[in-house]
Amino acid sequence: MTTGDAPARRRIALTGISSRAWEHPADRGALVALRELRGFDDVVKSFFGMWNERGFRLSYLAAGIRVDHRQYPALHQRYAEAATALDVPELPELYVTQSPWLSAEAIGLEKPFIVLSSASVQQLDDDELRCLLGHELGHVGSGHAVYKTILAILTRWTANLSWLPVGAIALRAIMAAMLEWWRKAELSADRAGLLAGQDPAAALRLLMKLAGGGDLSQVDTTAFLEQAAEYEGGGDLRDSLHKIRMTAWNTHPTPVARAAQLRQWIDSGAYGRVLAGDYPRRSADGDARISEEIKAAADEYREAFDRSTDPLVGLLRRVGDGAGDLGTWVGGAAGRARSWMDAANEAAERTRRGGPGGAPGSE
Repeated sequence: MTTGDAPARRRIALTGISSRAWEHPADRGALVALRELRGFDDVVKSFFGMWNERGFRLSYLAAGIRVDHRQYPALHQRYAEAATALDVPELPELYVTQSPWLSAEAIGLEKPFIVLSSASVQQLDDDELRCLLGHELGHVGSGHAVYKTILAILTRWTANLSWLPVGAIALRAIMAAMLEWWRKAELSADRAGLLAGQDPAAALRLLMKLAGGGDLSQVDTTAFLEQAAEYEGGGDLRDSLHKIRMTAWNTHPTPVARAAQLRQWIDSGAYGRVLAGDYPRRSADGDARISEEIKAAADEYREAFDRSTDPLVGLLRRVGDGAGDLGTWVGGAAGRARSWMDAANEAAERTRRGGPGGAPGSE
């Protein structure tokens, strides 16, 4: 962490800003719907706050460093600056723990706190630290920890239905949907980090360091964004399927994908409008409507589909004019799957009837 003598650049205090200002439409739609479950989140907070949260906090109190004006004072100052930009009324506790990895997380339900790795303190400069701290303050402001816990509980409840024929499929569908939401929640927090630091270059550097480590002396921002563009749209259908496999069960989008999404949010003008004072206020959060937020989420997915350069998405867009290509691709896979299923069924039937390799069957 650098602590140079240069005067700090002035940042705009976003007075009264609502978390809706930085939340990705898909994240925001889910959050507004969950907030309508009146009383349920309070029950979850109370239950988990009695034990898990206290235990977690005690573990960091015992094995980490609690940041304040006496311990890591420069980090505490960066933390206060990020919180001021996001108009956070009360600073959550901040801890530093020994770890060689660049990482941070927000923990807790009733009284969340933030944990930063020692590598983050050592390898990030002041502007990057503000961005990272703002990212975690964004998670806290959006209540992501609370609703992630609720979704985890719902997932466990669904696991009790796994004995039903459709139980396992339903469980995996819920888990996939939960992870898709959480990846969008990470994009939301990236935007909060940018608003906290108000330095797009630093926000991109942070993602570059998450991808390649703390030394950027031989890394170029333009080349990194070109890499992100190649990841988003390069290759063929095989690459598209590999990307689905790589991300479907991950909680975080890849660093290059996050960089591309953040760059797109900046280029759309949304970031500039927030800095100019055009953003939703916390005082109006009660007026948010589920139907409007769900429509905004659907519109975002539709627009993302339309502008995507991914080969698979491009093929799906051309399905009206190039059904033959899609049919060849899907048909070949379907044919192989059908052949496999037929062979499996024949083997099962032989086993049931006591055929070769099977135990004697009974009618």
